[in-house]
Parts: sequence; structure tokens; C-alpha cells
Amino acid sequence: MAEDYYQTLGVKREASPEEIKKAYRKLAQKFHPDKAKGDKRQAEEQFKKVSEAYAVLSNPEKRKAYDEFGSQAFQAKYSQEDIFKGFDFSEIFDTGISEGIFSRLFGGAGGRQSGRGRSRVFRYGGAEDYQAQAQSLKGEDLQVEMPITLHEMTFGTEKLVSFTHNGQAVKVSVKIPPGTLPGKKLRLAGKGQPGPMGGPPGDLYIKLREQEHPVFKREGNDLYVDRHIRFTEATLGTKVTAPTLDGKTMSLKVPPGTQSHTKMRLKNYGIPLANGKTRGDQYVRIIVDTPANLTKKQKTLLEELNKEGL
Repeated sequence: MAEDYYQTLGVKREASPEEIKKAYRKLAQKFHPDKAKGDKRQAEEQFKKVSEAYAVLSNPEKRKAYDEFGSQAFQAKYSQEDIFKGFDFSEIFDTGISEGIFSRLFGGAGGRQSGRGRSRVFRYGGAEDYQAQAQSLKGEDLQVEMPITLHEMTFGTEKLVSFTHNGQAVKVSVKIPPGTLPGKKLRLAGKGQPGPMGGPPGDLYIKLREQEHPVFKREGNDLYVDRHIRFTEATLGTKVTAPTLDGKTMSLKVPPGTQSHTKMRLKNYGIPLANGKTRGDQYVRIIVDTPANLTKKQKTLLEELNKEGL
């Protein structure tokens, strides 16, 4: 993320040159690597940040460009050498303290410059030159969240996503192909923020969020549905019916002796895979219920079965 120079120095955007200089002097003294206590490396990084911010905001031309074009565009096209060009560190500190540390941290990028040793291709020649460079910058991407049902994941759909952008309501139609699972981001090119200075717009990313289904549970591309049977049905065998997302009702034979949580497979009745050629499976999970309250007759019968070793 681009650095906010005003925030770095802890001043308001309308701060006067004197306020900016005062804020920088205080922070530079605090983070000066030769004076700071504690982690020297961290102090150097902070010192670099506040020095860069001051080099820009203390220069009327650079500050104007920064305010006009914004952090992202400014820092993308403005080299560190450009930033420190003409910046005299001795205005803040004694020369004996500043030049050595400045040369070590910035490689001689600041201070009074002779104009030699430039190696960067892009050079800043004024507002018009900078504006031409900024036109190639892409706008920021946007992201919105949209709910999706199991049925929509399975068969695909076209939905209208609504969101608020820059205080205005925006509606965009998006196609969701079969097999699109939640968590996936769908990209709509050119539907994001407009680019700075007429650059290309960013993209819109739609993040899919799964809506809970009252019957089915999803695990990957497979679906699960529970069917409860009695203890006697599990022992003697029975039949159960189970719905599918296709709208069918499937009949399954539960063999005698079926244990609780046994899974019975319905092949190709799950969510389509990403290749669109095959589908996951649906599993009918058999849950054997143990009775909590027995009648006197039921208890007597179970006691007799228990005596028979059942």
C-alpha cells in the first residue's frame, strides 16, 4: 500500500510548511539511527520514511503533485532520487551529523546534488510530464460479496450484484458457471475504480459466500443428507427415500444390520467439478436413533431380547 506522507509525519493535509518542518524535526530526532534507543534497524526504517515524507511535503512543487495525483500514482512514477533532489538535510540538522548518515541510508540521494550518477529511466520534468506517466496507472480493484445457493453452484446462474460505490448504487450482472464453489473470486475486468489521470480502470472481484441449505450439507463437491431410522429398522432392514438437487426422490434399501452413520452413495448427484464434465456424489447418511423413552411393553420385549443375547 502506498505511503501517506501526511500520516507519516502526523500532520493534517492543510498543515503549513512550518508545521511540517516542526513535525519532521521531532520525528527525525527520535528515529535518528545514531541517537535512537532500542532496535537500530527499525529506527533506520522509520527515519527513512519520515525523511522521504518531509522531502516531498517541504517542496512546494512536489507537494502539489502529490496532492493532485495521490500517493499511489506519485510513488509509482517518482524515484527516490527524484524525491530527494534538492533536499538539503543540513537545514534540519548540523552538517556534521547529517551528511554521513544520509549517505549511508540513502546512498547519496539527498543533500546538494551535482547531477551526476542518475540511473533511473523515468525523470520528472514537470506537471505535464508527470501527468503523461500517470495515465498508464491502473485504478484500484473493488471487491464485493455475493451469496450463492447449492442449486446455483450445481446448475449455474446469472445474478445481479448490487453495491454502493462512491455514494452511488451500482448493479452488475454476473454469470456463474456450474461447479463454481464459494470462496472463489469472479473477476469482472474494468469494473473497478477509474485509473488516476485517465488511466485504465481496475477490476471488480466478486467473492461468493455459501447460503446454508436446510437439507443438504456440502463437503467439497459432495453433498450429504441424513436419514433417521429406528433401532429395529437398522436390525431388520428397511427402505428410505432421499431428495436430490435435481428434484428427484431416490429410494434406497437399507440392509439388515446397518450401523449408525453408514453412508450410502448416489453417484454423480453432487456439485459439478471445475472441468464441467463430471459431478461429485451425494451421500445418504443413515442415523440410527436410540429410543430415550420406552413403554412398559417395549421395555419388557427388549429385556427378553437381551436375555436371548441380542
